[in-house]
Amino acid sequence: MADEVTIRVAGPGDAELIHKALVSLARSRGTEEKMVASVPDVLSHGFGKDPAFETLIAEVDRVFAGLCLSFASFSTWRGERGVYVQDLFVEEAFRGRRVGERLLCEAARRGRRKGARYLRLSVDVENTKAQSFYERLGISHSRDEQIHMIKGEEFEAFAEAEQN
Repeated sequence: MADEVTIRVAGPGDAELIHKALVSLARSRGTEEKMVASVPDVLSHGFGKDPAFETLIAEVDRVFAGLCLSFASFSTWRGERGVYVQDLFVEEAFRGRRVGERLLCEAARRGRRKGARYLRLSVDVENTKAQSFYERLGISHSRDEQIHMIKGEEFEAFAEAEQN
């Protein structure tokens, strides 16, 4: 069954499909209200002259099975390029067929060809199924770091603040 999976790089014509999968991912996590990105956002930021991310699409018999959305990263401490996986989604009907693993491996291969030497991702604290999946693949939890974030109006105010 796993041999039926094909992976391709998404193009601009896939923006709606990508958005739909991201909404499904948010819905599966019970956080659909947090998903505010639109199809035009996916199109404008993922494709064109300076794309912010790359999306790999997995298909089984030409049917969408999942996606892996990633972008380049850099570790100043390691002095190396890396790959950051922002989103990994596999349709329920295709889970258990190594689709997610294949997508992650392809993202790693593509990154390695561009000089990447590591892969990073973050997982929702409550998503224990995903945590177990990543651990099985050898992608272990980094106990040395915590993610901190500022967003929305607070980010705007921070970016505009004058530093004296």
